[in-house]
Amino acid sequence: MPRVIVLGSGTPSPSPLRWGSSFLVEIGGEWLMFDCGPAATYKLYKAGFKATQVDFLFFTHHHSDHDADYPTFLLTRFDMSIGKENELRVYGPTLTEQLTERLLGEDTGAYWHDIIARTNHPLSLWAHQSRGGTLPRKPPVIHSNDVGPGTVATSKHWEITAARVEHVQPYLDSLAYRIDSDEGSIVFSGDTRPCKALTDLAAGADMLVMECIRLHDDIQGTASADTETATFGAGETAAEAGVKKLVLCHQSLSLEEPESKVQAIAEVKSVFTGPTIWGEELLEVPWG
Repeated sequence: MPRVIVLGSGTPSPSPLRWGSSFLVEIGGEWLMFDCGPAATYKLYKAGFKATQVDFLFFTHHHSDHDADYPTFLLTRFDMSIGKENELRVYGPTLTEQLTERLLGEDTGAYWHDIIARTNHPLSLWAHQSRGGTLPRKPPVIHSNDVGPGTVATSKHWEITAARVEHVQPYLDSLAYRIDSDEGSIVFSGDTRPCKALTDLAAGADMLVMECIRLHDDIQGTASADTETATFGAGETAAEAGVKKLVLCHQSLSLEEPESKVQAIAEVKSVFTGPTIWGEELLEVPWG
């Protein structure tokens, strides 16, 4: 069965409990990451995994709480590589290719100096060989792809479909993703207000990982109501889509207050009767 690990389940506001967005999924022996928010690489290792295990990375959108750790992930994956790993494949909405090029593009990338040093200096070459690598040490190859709605990636184990959801357009494009496989189906909402595109994408899914930013009444009459999903919206989306399990994520710090957390879960459960899980960082979500 698939494995789903919450690496980051917060917002741009940092706290010791949660910060940024990132999720790790294993299907058929392949590891996929969805979003790469602040400290995602550290939390990946804290959960017992390595950057070199991840061969596919999907961005929902390019707010910093969803992509700020991208350079750390890329550089760590390269530095720990022994040259025998699969080449990394990265997918996301507009700006994914540009961001990748600006980070590690040959000669012009912000961290190209690091690649040059680590592929030439004797210290780095020795470290590479001590981990089992052989010379010459080659720069990383990253296949980055700007994608839109429809099928965006496939393997022999899974197929991933994207839908455009409603967040902060026209400034940033936003996607939700659905994984379909023989082992089950998982949907990641990303940041969005409740919308038909997401409900349709999530129809009948085994698991929906859904933004739940605040209590319903706390966003009414604010810009948040037009761009994000609160408690009732998360529950209603799950109910209308007929998903089997709902995982709440992207909670604001206000929901860490015990009374607010209890109320939030109660509001979700008032409209969605299926199993509901409160996303916590480093939690492996039970599948059954």
